[in-house]
Amino acid sequence: RVAGGSNAGHTIVVEGKKYKFHLLPSGILNPKAVCVVGNGVVIHLPSFLNELDSLSKSGIDYDGRIKISDRAHLVFDFHQEMDGMQESRLGRNKIGTTKKGIGPAYASKISRNGLRVGDLANWEWFESRFRSLADAQMRGHPGLEIDVEEQLDYYRSISERVNSMTCDTVEYANTAFQSGKKVLVEGANATMLDIDFGTYPYVTSSNPSVGSVLTGLGVSPEKIRGIYGTVKAYTTRVGEGPFPTELPDEGPGSIGHHLGTVGAEWGTTTGRARRCGWLDLAQMRYSILINGFTSINLTKLDVLTGLEEVKIGKRYKSADGAYLSTMPACLTTMSEMEVEYETLEGWTEDISECRNFEDLPANAQRYVLRVQELLGVPVRWIGVGPNRLDVVDLG
Repeated sequence: RVAGGSNAGHTIVVEGKKYKFHLLPSGILNPKAVCVVGNGVVIHLPSFLNELDSLSKSGIDYDGRIKISDRAHLVFDFHQEMDGMQESRLGRNKIGTTKKGIGPAYASKISRNGLRVGDLANWEWFESRFRSLADAQMRGHPGLEIDVEEQLDYYRSISERVNSMTCDTVEYANTAFQSGKKVLVEGANATMLDIDFGTYPYVTSSNPSVGSVLTGLGVSPEKIRGIYGTVKAYTTRVGEGPFPTELPDEGPGSIGHHLGTVGAEWGTTTGRARRCGWLDLAQMRYSILINGFTSINLTKLDVLTGLEEVKIGKRYKSADGAYLSTMPACLTTMSEMEVEYETLEGWTEDISECRNFEDLPANAQRYVLRVQELLGVPVRWIGVGPNRLDVVDLG
């Protein structure tokens, strides 16, 4: 992991057992993998340690397989409280954050008064910095109360455990690469939630796009080999913000309801129902432009099963009828534009057992091939069910 924090949520099903990760890379389920939480991540240590404890209860041995960057910044409980206070003040104009303290923690980082994981190795330094930060936040946020002594007692109690997992991950990752190890970076959130490229201000506080691989792990550009874009066969969004292809859930029988219920579209982190809509290729092309995907992982194709017809949002048209060549930065422009759709025939056959492209129904094949044609990037993987191995690999 190289960006974001516990605002991310990845649900993985292995042999019928469901795992939910927020900070841990999902590779932790592979006993041969060493997992690195890079310097670009902001870490809420209580949540992180709870995830590790849950792994132990599930019989997953992670000993020696977790490395935390000594440069990664910390999310404290008061950051989360500040997040909630700020959302409440916005009222109807709320961003729709997960209230996990991500934005306030990055604000501390940018303000240069934040604390990093490596600071725990020097307790006097940590304590001094924590007291200063807590004092500054209480003065800047009337009504915010921080039990400084209680928090310090907690962090002192976990410091030895955290220090045992902490290292210089810049050196670790680059040494691993130079020795021939395969390094896989797992994204979190999405390009349209990128603080620079997303639907600002309805975005996250980090860069979920490819640039964070370099800045959040400390590797040079020439080390990147393949860039794989993961996208559902339809579009979802949690929280507020523009959604051009949205299909509101109007109850049983509506397409929005079908996508949300069949796709189990509830946020892994918040439990909120995700908003659903048709696949938006204008957003995808924008994401490809920024990230340079070499291939696509098209997930949850099975969720479209049972629909009489499926639509693809091809491009945007402005209020004056002109086609837009890029993603507008102005939300007013986005609210006024129309989406041009292409309609394809749906399919009713169960595809969860398909493991070869030829096994898919003809109309499902046409959908995938049309998406690939319109994007100009090969679809390498197709998700056909909830389990980790429910995938068609096109090679």
